[in-house]
Amino acid sequence: MRSPGTVAGVARSLHDRHGGRVGRVRLRAVALVGIDGSGKTTQAHRLADALTAAGHPASYWQNAGGRRWFGRLARRLGRDDAQRLLGRDLLLLAESVLRWCAIARALVRSALTRRIAVMDRYAVCQYASIRAHSRFRWEPLVRLLYRIFPAPELTILLAVDPAEAYRRIELRATDHESPEYLAAADAAYRSLPEFPTFVVVDANRPPDEVSRAIERLLHGWLRPAVRAPRPEGPDRARPEAADRLPRPEVSGRPRPPERPEDPTLDPRALGRPAVAASPADPGVPRGRSRSPVAGPGSLAPATSPG
Repeated sequence: MRSPGTVAGVARSLHDRHGGRVGRVRLRAVALVGIDGSGKTTQAHRLADALTAAGHPASYWQNAGGRRWFGRLARRLGRDDAQRLLGRDLLLLAESVLRWCAIARALVRSALTRRIAVMDRYAVCQYASIRAHSRFRWEPLVRLLYRIFPAPELTILLAVDPAEAYRRIELRATDHESPEYLAAADAAYRSLPEFPTFVVVDANRPPDEVSRAIERLLHGWLRPAVRAPRPEGPDRARPEAADRLPRPEVSGRPRPPERPEDPTLDPRALGRPAVAASPADPGVPRGRSRSPVAGPGSLAPATSPG
């Protein structure tokens, strides 16, 4: 199991995964995953802004499963949490459907706009939720439904201590998660078969330090896109001097003689004898006369007298 935290280690794993082609592989999607309170939303927003500023348009997508909304609804109805409101199985079913729809929308719209999709949660988050709730029988069905989604070019696991995650959740006071569930979710992420493909970043640090660590991972893509300058003004469409040179003649195939520009030029000036039609025989084409030697009906060039 890979230990989180060292940027050098995760940078090497990213380099190995793409065969040293980081920066040349087209970045289509980046997923930030982890337990609640790990800072996924904050870092996903920052990463989308950093990519866009570097000339790689990106969009933030929140692929939530509705757990926080159901939790607020449960408290309004006098229940402790979403699980007490819907039950464990129904809650996982609702999460799976809502997250599937959110991911599908994000991928389709990003493909149509050709923008990088920065995903706040992805399919692996649903697999981890199922394991954290000990509903393993649901996992094969959910994986079958989610298998149409391609794996992101980069999946970043923001690793945070469950106690620190609990402190952050209580501080924001918008939802509630028990320390036991957070510890189970952390173990669930690490037990997934996809875990070796994750890039693990220590999220116990302040947000600015975590952002710098993520940007160092993506330095190949975060370099500003440089385009070759295009000429402006009248010189833009002017061909180069070499393009205006005459084409060389092909060896062994001399260029045919040029035709005279004046169509009334005397043919004798070109070295050909003049011909004339006999006025006594209208059946002979112009420029031809009957030859007295060749016999009747045959045509021969007319010769000048004397």
